[in-house]
Amino acid sequence: MSKFKQTNAQIYAKSATVLSPDTIYWKKLGVPTLVKEFGAIDYIDFSPVEPYEFAVTASVRVQIYNPVTKLVVKNISKFQEGAHGGSYRSDGELLVAGDDLGKVRIFDPSSKSMLRCFDGHKAPVHRTFFNADRHHVSSFSDDKTVRYWDIATEKHVSTFSEHADYIRAGCTSPVSPNIIVSGGYDKKINMYDTRTKEKVLSLDHGSPVESLIFLPSGGIFISAGGTSVNVYDALAGGRKIAQLSQHHKTITCLQLASDGKRLLSGSLDRHVKIYDIATYQVVHTIDNSNAVLSLGVSKNDDTLVTGMVDGLIAIHRRDVDKDKDDVERKKSRQSKARARYENIFESADEKIGEFRHDRIEQFDRMLRQYEYSKALDSVMVPSVMGKTPEKTVALIKELIRRKGLDRALTKRTHVFLVRFVNFLLRYIGDYRFTPALIDAANILLDVYESDFEQFAGTEVGKMFINLSKRLKKEEQIISEFLEVQGLLEMISAAADVGQAANEDEEAEKVLEKELQASANAQKQAVINID
Repeated sequence: MSKFKQTNAQIYAKSATVLSPDTIYWKKLGVPTLVKEFGAIDYIDFSPVEPYEFAVTASVRVQIYNPVTKLVVKNISKFQEGAHGGSYRSDGELLVAGDDLGKVRIFDPSSKSMLRCFDGHKAPVHRTFFNADRHHVSSFSDDKTVRYWDIATEKHVSTFSEHADYIRAGCTSPVSPNIIVSGGYDKKINMYDTRTKEKVLSLDHGSPVESLIFLPSGGIFISAGGTSVNVYDALAGGRKIAQLSQHHKTITCLQLASDGKRLLSGSLDRHVKIYDIATYQVVHTIDNSNAVLSLGVSKNDDTLVTGMVDGLIAIHRRDVDKDKDDVERKKSRQSKARARYENIFESADEKIGEFRHDRIEQFDRMLRQYEYSKALDSVMVPSVMGKTPEKTVALIKELIRRKGLDRALTKRTHVFLVRFVNFLLRYIGDYRFTPALIDAANILLDVYESDFEQFAGTEVGKMFINLSKRLKKEEQIISEFLEVQGLLEMISAAADVGQAANEDEEAEKVLEKELQASANAQKQAVINID
């Protein structure tokens, strides 16, 4: 007698999500802590030195947070108007910020005292950065100018006025103290050299530029504007290396993580995308509660902070789980003890393995006895229908194959029929179950076709009416999908025809050139004969 073949319910189960190392790494940041500020979060910057505090620029202040306690430790509020772009120096000793009055101020984060104030811009200054030599500051303003300041003398050294609109983005080279890059709402990206005091490179991003950032090598810079992120090679004359278009709304901010190996972009579509710099592919996505205006990442990737348009700060913290380490050590000790126990039997002549019976599902036991009604009853319970509907569908499909579903549905109570039709209504739209459940609905209608008059006015009758409406809706959806498929096939065919026509035209041109060359050769031959 052949072995009974159990019903395979795994073919209807959802495929498991493949977790990449990047997904596992960034998911460990956990659930964010939300902090409310007084206005939209303009800029977030992390201190490059421990304990990696971060400065949040919002409204008329720059607040410095501790990443562990998530509390404000310093409050710099010496701005008369809105503050913008508070950023740290590479040694973490100083902090620079601009404001709506056009002033650029340098602070000591430890004492909150203002050390320098540069006055010269005629419009709000939205971005300020220290240069690589730590002795100069670059500022980017709505007056369409970029200014280069000397910290020691508190004087302005150079002014670059190459933009035709507001300048809302900028960055300084991490390796060269003389290279500055600015991005404006005129869609232009300009690179300046403070030694020659001239513009050395100009590019068109294609949209108003919202953010700029250099890679640690200093040879590649990245711009964000509109729905695209562009990567440029500065050493190759500004050649575009890649264009990333993973957001569907304006990209507002860029940051680097993992020692420059990962790029983060925040957007008004509420997403933060993480890219692999080597392949420029998205490796993880972080969702937020509102549109993202700014973001920052600590040097060791332990803290990720996003600032939103409604004034909320989401602080993601990677906490070390000591309990998890204790559990792993306990498991290690248990495995070693088990190994010692198993080594006792190594000297035995023969070791007999433990015999285990294969577990057979209840509905499979009923199928072996051809009790189709009881088999269907065993899977039409809430614990199976709700948690593992694939088992219910697999049994229904097996009963259809055996031509026993009509027998299993005959002479059923109203309660069972309501439950069965409810299951059809709930899962008939699932692409995994649709073919099997449509066949089951047809068989159900065939079995009770002559009893519809008895169901009039009852709950079963209402369920059959709902099933009819749902089937019509599914038919309409399939019809719309087929129309879209037909349109796509027409577009594809037209593209193929156009490509073929272009190829034929090129072939005709080549043939015409060859004929012309042949005619010229014949004429030359006739002349030579004469």
